[in-house]
Amino acid sequence: MNDSGQAEYQALRDTIRERGTARLCAVLVGLVAWGALTIALLIAELRGGVTLVPFLVLVGTFEINFFIHTGVERIGRYIQVFYEERAGAVGWETIAMKYGATFPSGLDPLFSIIFAAATSLNFFTFLLVGQRPESNALSLLAHLVFAYRIVSAKKSAASQRALDLDRFRSLLSK
Repeated sequence: MNDSGQAEYQALRDTIRERGTARLCAVLVGLVAWGALTIALLIAELRGGVTLVPFLVLVGTFEINFFIHTGVERIGRYIQVFYEERAGAVGWETIAMKYGATFPSGLDPLFSIIFAAATSLNFFTFLLVGQRPESNALSLLAHLVFAYRIVSAKKSAASQRALDLDRFRSLLSK
């Protein structure tokens, strides 16, 4: 590997590390902000915003988490194809992918269960504060759409590694 290739490789590995840390921090900060906003709005008895504003924070936090996760995984597949496979080497990315396929751990990098639970809690908070009945259907629909988004993002993330690997291999062969 030449100097520019080594510099790129190191920058990509650094990016994975930094984004991984940023993702965990974003999830933690977002969930704390969601909870704090919910409690503050309940205490202030601002019924209209009790669930909407915190719900938007919850959705935004999930989307940021999913975006960063997708980017990190894509960088990993790039490294796997253009630095490991092309050199005929077996490195971290190849081993990590094989390990995950051979020994599924049940880890959820998208924190789907946590976001689903928070979504449910957010909706039940909406019901507790006694919103107008016509608002219930709209709130339920919004929360169900987000729950569907969580499930579809989890499915997308599960197939992303193999899809990105095929795509990068295709680009390498051109």
